[in-house]
Amino acid sequence: MEHLIGLDIGTQGTKAVVVRRDGRVLGSSYVGYDVDQPRPLWAEQWPDVWLDASYQAIRDVLDRSGAAPSEVAGLAISSLYGGSGIPVDRDLQPLAPCLIWMDRRASAEVRWVQEHVDLERLYRITSNTVDSYYGFTKILWIKNNLPDVWEKTHLFLPPNAYVIHRLTGEVAIDHTSAGNLGGLYDVHRRAWSEEMAEALGIPLGLMPQRIVASQDVVGRVTAEAARATGLTEGTPVVAGGVDAPVATLSAGAFREGHHVAMVGTSMCWGFITDRTNLTPALVSYPHVVDPMHTLYTFGGAATAGAVVRWFRDVLGRPEKEAAERLGVDAYSLLELESMQVPAGSDGLLVLPYFMGERSPIWDGNARGTVLGLSLYHSKAHLYKAFMEGVAFALRHNMESAPGVDLDREMILVGGAAKSMVWPQIFADVTGFPVRTVEQDVEAPLGDALLAGLGTGVVDHPEALLGWLTYREPVRPREELKPLYDHLFEEYKALYTSLKGNMARLYGA
Repeated sequence: MEHLIGLDIGTQGTKAVVVRRDGRVLGSSYVGYDVDQPRPLWAEQWPDVWLDASYQAIRDVLDRSGAAPSEVAGLAISSLYGGSGIPVDRDLQPLAPCLIWMDRRASAEVRWVQEHVDLERLYRITSNTVDSYYGFTKILWIKNNLPDVWEKTHLFLPPNAYVIHRLTGEVAIDHTSAGNLGGLYDVHRRAWSEEMAEALGIPLGLMPQRIVASQDVVGRVTAEAARATGLTEGTPVVAGGVDAPVATLSAGAFREGHHVAMVGTSMCWGFITDRTNLTPALVSYPHVVDPMHTLYTFGGAATAGAVVRWFRDVLGRPEKEAAERLGVDAYSLLELESMQVPAGSDGLLVLPYFMGERSPIWDGNARGTVLGLSLYHSKAHLYKAFMEGVAFALRHNMESAPGVDLDREMILVGGAAKSMVWPQIFADVTGFPVRTVEQDVEAPLGDALLAGLGTGVVDHPEALLGWLTYREPVRPREELKPLYDHLFEEYKALYTSLKGNMARLYGA
């Protein structure tokens, strides 16, 4: 058996690939869906949407690849950062939707933690700080606001763990998902922290007690799951992990200093390190490879691809309609228009904080801002300024990594890597040459590698390098450096100037 399946449960869709042991992708599938946003800054999803999409994606990819289910050696599953995780009862049935990474409702819980918990101790134990991004604050929100759900909750399961349970009947959590909860995970011991759980008032019994490496086999496909997916009963299912480090693995990042920007719905720029407690400005948790010794440390923009999708859906309706008539992509039409706009968008500056912001500012009150509009500006100016704003957010995170010796080139993966213009903007704004990969190297490819490692089909992680073909890097244009250096300083100053206004207008 030489075929491997990688499955990634994303924020706006689930994707699967079938890969041979030599890295050749035999087929892929995608099932899309939406995020529920019942109130401003709330973001939640019901887990059966993910489960149904996973089943369909697996069925579709088996059909499109022509791979016989009996030839599938195993599959691994990554997922979006599930925030709170899914509250499930003793029968492991969902009690409420999952409050995902994007959700910012737990502002009161953040203030409570700041006032009642030793934040220095929290950081020393977990390598992370407190913010409504982290899952432990969302769990506290459920405790405080959904008492009936809290009383019935038996476990909180991250998205990939929930789907793995439905496939295998087994319950486990991988180290990346446990660490990304923040608050409750001791990054030094690679175990739950009884001290922090007591300080926060979250019983550790609500956490899965089996913590596994991302390449570990959790269980095997049951007869019922085989009927739902088309897989063979008994197929091994590997733990996988949070999508960002899995996507970083997909790009071929293995050693200290390798750094990758994954720009999809959100932006996660991360690097591999063995150093804990680097900075509270960034997020740290075990990496998907060698999780007992290496960490994935990253900075994240809450909305990256999400802001250009918002632009397309709200302001780009003519382009969407034209794209449907012409059989092309609406983003491509918007990008073609923006290519005529000079660097700096003729004075427009955008803060892309459409769902509050994560690192490095950690401000749930932050809001999207456009500065400099005049009657001269067009839709194309705005679209380019949106892309530049996300690039400034990336640079802001990169400059928050103290004393880290980064490789000279940055690897870009995700939807932005397919753009005609965004890689050049990232290079110009950050000053790093940007390298992309010819293959589709989002998280599912890394999942396939983890499935190969877990089942013994692949001998070592570096085998992935034989699966990839890197394009020539997009190099920064030196003549634009003074302009973008100046605009980046103004970008940071703009947030600082407006921070108080945002707090007064939008603070809970």
